[in-house]
Amino acid sequence: MSFVKGDLLTKTRKLVNGLAKPQPVWLKAMEQISAYDPPPARLFGLRVLELKELGVTEEEAVAVADMEYRMEKKEKKKAYARLKQIARLQGKKPSPNPYPSAIKERQALERKFV
Repeated sequence: MSFVKGDLLTKTRKLVNGLAKPQPVWLKAMEQISAYDPPPARLFGLRVLELKELGVTEEEAVAVADMEYRMEKKEKKKAYARLKQIARLQGKKPSPNPYPSAIKERQALERKFV
C-alpha cells in the first residue's frame, strides 16, 4: 500500500511549481519518429538478416525476401485496383495511389528541379 494520496500529475506539478504537463513535449516528437516508414530496401535487408539468423543460407534468404516483397507489392496493387473499382461504381473520382512506385515517387520529387 502506498501512503501517498492523490495522483502523480498533481504531485509532480506541486514539485515543479505547476510546470508539469499531462503530455510531455517530447512525447509528440517520439510519436512522429515512430510513424516513420523505412524505405523498402531497408525492410528487404532486415528480412534477409532475420532469415540468416534463423540459419538460412544467404541465397535462400534473398530469394525468400524477394518473393515476400513481390507478393506484398502485388497485394497492394490489387487493393488499389479494388479501391478504384469501388470509386467508379459510386461515381466518384478515384483517389491517388496510396502505394506509388518508388521510382515514380522519386521522379515526382525530382521533377520540381528539372
